[in-house]
Amino acid sequence: MTVRPTPLQERLREIFERRDRDNMQPTIDAFLALLDENPADPDVLYEVGGSYDTAGQEQLAAGYYERALAGLDGDTVRRCLIQYGSTLRNLDRMDDSLRVFRQARERFPDSAAVRVFEALTLHASGRTDLSMARMLELVADHLRTPEILRYEAAIRGNAEFLAGPPAHHRE
Repeated sequence: MTVRPTPLQERLREIFERRDRDNMQPTIDAFLALLDENPADPDVLYEVGGSYDTAGQEQLAAGYYERALAGLDGDTVRRCLIQYGSTLRNLDRMDDSLRVFRQARERFPDSAAVRVFEALTLHASGRTDLSMARMLELVADHLRTPEILRYEAAIRGNAEFLAGPPAHHRE
């Protein structure tokens, strides 16, 4: 059985599909108008945050992401956590970003995207060895080519070495 999108979901999709990443103001305006009609809707809050984020207005985006997270569900939560964590990284709020990615990893342990963006925050926060370890783990877990499989033990061993003892992870 196919679940049909609600009229609000259709409007959100239409606005998103019309966006111009080089000129986000019309998209921001359209989402803000929709927010005026639906002031507490978490999906609308998330899209407003995303449009500000794409426009490079991370400080504004963060507030909308925070408000949206309380009411989101499903895959939208995962996307919001990734975008919010990345926004916090861009705002140089590394500990907050890592906290968000830790939460995302707990909720979505199989998400490769969560792990990639967490690794970017680890790198940006100066934890380059742990960042590389996480990327190597991601390669070993998801890149299942004959060549990678041949060296999987070595890749995982290097990841363990780079990650060091758990006390050094400081997440």
